Amino acid sequence: MEKSVEKSRFERFLDSDVWHSFKSSPVAVCSSIVTLVIILGATFAPVLAPHDPFDLAVIDIMDSSLPPSWSDEGDPRFLLGTDDQGRDILSTIMHGARISLFVGFASVVFSMIIGITAGLVSGYVGGRTDAFIMRIADIQLSFPAILIALLIDGVARGIVPSEMHEDVAVYVLVFAIGISGWVQYARTVRGSTLVEKGKEYVQAARVIGIRPGTILRRHILPNVMGPVMVIATIHLAVAIITEATLSFLGVGVPPTTPSLGTMIRIGNEYLFSGEWWITIFPGAALVILVLAVNLLGDWLRDALNPKLR
Repeated sequence: MEKSVEKSRFERFLDSDVWHSFKSSPVAVCSSIVTLVIILGATFAPVLAPHDPFDLAVIDIMDSSLPPSWSDEGDPRFLLGTDDQGRDILSTIMHGARISLFVGFASVVFSMIIGITAGLVSGYVGGRTDAFIMRIADIQLSFPAILIALLIDGVARGIVPSEMHEDVAVYVLVFAIGISGWVQYARTVRGSTLVEKGKEYVQAARVIGIRPGTILRRHILPNVMGPVMVIATIHLAVAIITEATLSFLGVGVPPTTPSLGTMIRIGNEYLFSGEWWITIFPGAALVILVLAVNLLGDWLRDALNPKLR
């Protein structure tokens, strides 16, 4: 019986407008394939990468700054060349994308938790609580997200002992990016909650004595998740860019755990000496990843908005 229910749900999904819109959009299909390939390549980087950029036993300084394999001075062992330390660029990109995606996903989830909670409470309770939460959101909107992230990172570096900086750098980065992006979720959820709480099914739940927390969790939250998923998809690309920017500025992840931003910063120092591959290939990987996620977010926005169909 359970299998038949799951099958019927899957069949309903295949018959839904969202799946039909996805199949009918070549851009959505291509962007989802590219995003999936990058995510799988980054997730299974320790297995799929041709070399281990963190194994000092296999890194040879004599292999440093080798051009791509198709160049005259290239080495067939290194398809995209090597960096200044002799690490394989392709393997480092795969491991670096793993760090960038982890920071992006974790910061988006953190922002969603804070923003959805604040938006639900603000829209449902109203009054002074609503005014207080929205004024905090307005104040934060007056500061650029990158400035807030830099401020939090600087405060954390001052509080945390220097010997622990590398151990907590990724978590500080997730917190900094996450705390700077909750406002969009809060404002969107608040507006949807104001609409939903006046509908009959919510008022009926109040009449029969269901607690406000249960009403928010079971009745209002599922009906406001559509716009939230669109924001989350686009915010993922923004979070990855923010992480790359902070790492490029030298305040992100440490060089011992390179992300795409760190690789671009390191390669930028050798760009004008002719070693262009050290920064061009990580930069191209970052652009392709962000572009694919943005295109997927644009399609999801159109698919979930009946007015745009």
